Amino acid sequence: MGQQKPIKLLTTLLRNGTIPHALLLSGIDGIGKQLTAMTFAMACNCLDLETGYLCEDENSLHTAQNRYAGTNPCGSCKSCRKVQSGNHPDIIIVEPSGPYIKIGQIRALCHTLAMKPLEARLRVVLISDSQAMNSAAGNALLKVLEEPPDRTILMLTARHPSDLFPTILSRCHHIRFNPISRESIVTILIEKEGVHPDDAEIISTMANGSLSKALSMIGLPKKTNWIHQRNWLINEIDSLSLKPVGSLLAFAARLSKNKAMLPEFLEMIQSYLRDLVVCKYCPEKIINRDLQSKIQNRSQKMTTASLLSQISMVQSAQKDMRTNANLRLTLEVLVMRLAAV
Repeated sequence: MGQQKPIKLLTTLLRNGTIPHALLLSGIDGIGKQLTAMTFAMACNCLDLETGYLCEDENSLHTAQNRYAGTNPCGSCKSCRKVQSGNHPDIIIVEPSGPYIKIGQIRALCHTLAMKPLEARLRVVLISDSQAMNSAAGNALLKVLEEPPDRTILMLTARHPSDLFPTILSRCHHIRFNPISRESIVTILIEKEGVHPDDAEIISTMANGSLSKALSMIGLPKKTNWIHQRNWLINEIDSLSLKPVGSLLAFAARLSKNKAMLPEFLEMIQSYLRDLVVCKYCPEKIINRDLQSKIQNRSQKMTTASLLSQISMVQSAQKDMRTNANLRLTLEVLVMRLAAV
């Protein structure tokens, strides 16, 4: 899916026995970071791959003579099956509890890491969406990174490296994942999901390089619910300047209640505002092609400067939410600012 470069880097690290204690896999959601990390954990412990990893001292990871040429896990040995089923005792996944990764989760991880791996050659800890760590959790993890446990690899995933604490970022080997090409997503939607080519074109463009986002769109009830949600959202945005303050706050409250869809809501708003700008100069490049007539009419009523200002407002709100700002307050400020333009 267009991730040949990061996969090649990980393969080289594994083949050469030069795996660092901490890896950061960065990139937008839905491009294969977590799948790659779990496959890497399988390869590190696959019983059909004679990796020969040895720890010669308490704080560093070394490799004996490499006795294999391939790095693909078999997927069928006892270790691989345990990883696939989520039952391997030494493959640990830490995910946000609600919107955050909390100090208690990292303390529990530290307690586990104080003991030796039960059966793995290399214990792998995957900290998913590591940007969700609050400051207390980040400080606790920093101690682990400063004194890495024996035979243990930490793999962090994050959307943007800049969202992590600099002290954590500086201790990780960074591997960047790219958005998946629109053409690849179109092909998958048509050939594997049976989506109509016209719908696949629209969905792939709105997915913005994220395969999981595209699949979630077609997986919604009636497979067109996302279009209704987008249309409702755009109509609300267009009418903000006409609404009283109470209605604006009610709109913000409604958005804040749907935390799972909120990132997509903001991306929908941003793609619409982007189309209003692009329509002035290159109308054939708009994303929401099924709304071309509406976009043309709305674009004529707004200046480029005001639209760019609104896009900046949405981006600022997205950044605030990535840094764990107060969700309701962030949305209220965004809606009020959009209405004032």
